[in-house]
Amino acid sequence: MSRRTLALVAVSFVAIFYGANYTIAKDVMPHYIQPFGFIVLRVAGAFLLFWLISFFGPKEKIERKDFAQIGLASLFGVGINMLAFFEGLNLTTPISASVLMVTTPIMVLILAVIFLKEKIRFLKVLGVLIGLSGTLLIILYGTGNSATATNPTLGNFLIFVNATSYACYIIVVKKITQKYHPFTFIKWMYGIGFFFVLPFGISQFLEIQPGAIPIEGYLKIGYVIVFATFGTYILNIFAIRELKPTTVAVFIYLQPMLASIFAIGLGKDSLDMIKILATLLIFIGVYLVTKKPKVSH
Repeated sequence: MSRRTLALVAVSFVAIFYGANYTIAKDVMPHYIQPFGFIVLRVAGAFLLFWLISFFGPKEKIERKDFAQIGLASLFGVGINMLAFFEGLNLTTPISASVLMVTTPIMVLILAVIFLKEKIRFLKVLGVLIGLSGTLLIILYGTGNSATATNPTLGNFLIFVNATSYACYIIVVKKITQKYHPFTFIKWMYGIGFFFVLPFGISQFLEIQPGAIPIEGYLKIGYVIVFATFGTYILNIFAIRELKPTTVAVFIYLQPMLASIFAIGLGKDSLDMIKILATLLIFIGVYLVTKKPKVSH
């Protein structure tokens, strides 16, 4: 199997792990743990796993000048990304959250045009406008299941902040992953990320009552740390090394379908016309943004 094929298999598993994560993480919050307290637990658990696995990688020293870039990757990939995602998911529904995450490729394009000076074409501009109209539709009108969505408008907006932050991470992280082994880079990213999330989540973390959490709750917390954090980041870093950032971002399209299957199958969410229309607009937008231009002879 070629390295490219392995990278494509890796990002497929990332989509599956994340797809289930919307429903599983929402089951944990706020019943057993508040969102920011959960993030402290998630980042600390993942950091320990990454530190342990780093012993199996090469012994590399990070150059001092690269810590600024790792800090930036940590801010976008761990700090803002996770805080916005968990608080947003806590307030909205799994399907709305997963649909909004699909805007990541659109945000990657916007950032690539601004920072990487990528050429902008009419179709891409049209795609951005159509995709963002779908995003606005779900943020403003995607109220979802009121039993599980306590403040869908704010929740949906925070998921959009999360998608934008993740897009920044994909842009920032590309160069640094070419220079260092993933295990070296990622343990530092999570180490720094822990200090980003600690001030926000320490009080909620201290409120956790271990005795009040059933076995099922611990298994769900374990899933979020081991599969949806540790597993996805390892697989993603490998994929980013082998594939273009836009190709990695494309696999996020699988998440709404997978998240919907998990959420509807477990009775945690339902589809309505707003979600379907918003999904269509976002997918059309993403298709136009990622469509390769015809080469003229």
